[in-house]
Amino acid sequence: MSTAIWVLGEALMDCLAQPDGSLRPMMGGSPYNMARAAALRGAPAGYVNPLSTDLFGQQLAQQLHHDGVQVLAHPSRLPTSLAVVQVSKGQPSYGFYREGIADRDYSTDSVLAMLQGQPQGVLHTGSLLLVPPEHRKVVDILQGAKALGWTISVDVNLRPRLAADLEAYIAAVQQVAALADWIKASDEDMALLGVHAPSRDRAASMAAVFRDQGARRIALTFGGQGAWLEVDGNTAEADVPPTTVVDTVGAGDTFWGNCLGDWVLNPDSAHRVAHTLQEAMQAAAINCARPGCQPPTYAQTCAALGHAGAA
Repeated sequence: MSTAIWVLGEALMDCLAQPDGSLRPMMGGSPYNMARAAALRGAPAGYVNPLSTDLFGQQLAQQLHHDGVQVLAHPSRLPTSLAVVQVSKGQPSYGFYREGIADRDYSTDSVLAMLQGQPQGVLHTGSLLLVPPEHRKVVDILQGAKALGWTISVDVNLRPRLAADLEAYIAAVQQVAALADWIKASDEDMALLGVHAPSRDRAASMAAVFRDQGARRIALTFGGQGAWLEVDGNTAEADVPPTTVVDTVGAGDTFWGNCLGDWVLNPDSAHRVAHTLQEAMQAAAINCARPGCQPPTYAQTCAALGHAGAA
């Protein structure tokens, strides 16, 4: 049986601003999207945080079930978090409503109790749960999970507009990133973390900040300039596949979900890094051709690449 990927992080409704001023709600949240993408890749995946009993929470749960993600926590009576999303030239910007909401209705002890007694797997986190003071619970959970033998995955996914104190937020992200075995960051993330003029041709040296802390698998993404991937010392880089971009919502989540899915399904991951990257890039490109986050199935990714869809 394949290693399971459990996901700790936000699940919310992205309220997309329409030209007429109305808001169109769509399911989202970076870790939530990532769990869906990994499951659609074919990997066993579970979502750790509580979902609300409200209508939005029920819809979020139904989508997870549809995509093959196990809902692991009891529901919460707190409301679903909201994000207002404005898309300009295909690029989203966000405003968040994150106080007193369902996906923060958990404790360190409750999550560690879920992990105990389970086969060792991959615990993924990142994005909004890294914003202080929430990151303190996340750090305690990741330290406890590592002690239990779980592999830690982190998507940095900095959201500077959400932070009242950007310096404290970046310090919190660095604290979490230091615990990662597998980690993903964008060029925008790296710039906020202090890397000057991040670019793909400098990816190997940029990755040293994570490699030196013990990360064994590192992905750096550069928007329209492609991506770079390192797996246990082996590296590859790739351009963005041709696609018609509707928007880029969930592109990084789809990319990383497909990386993690590929790794837990294939024990020879270090020897197929270029193949993993190609598939993850194609999956993200398909997602970009759809509104909001709609990760493809593995069969759809393989069809786009022109090869058979077996894991």
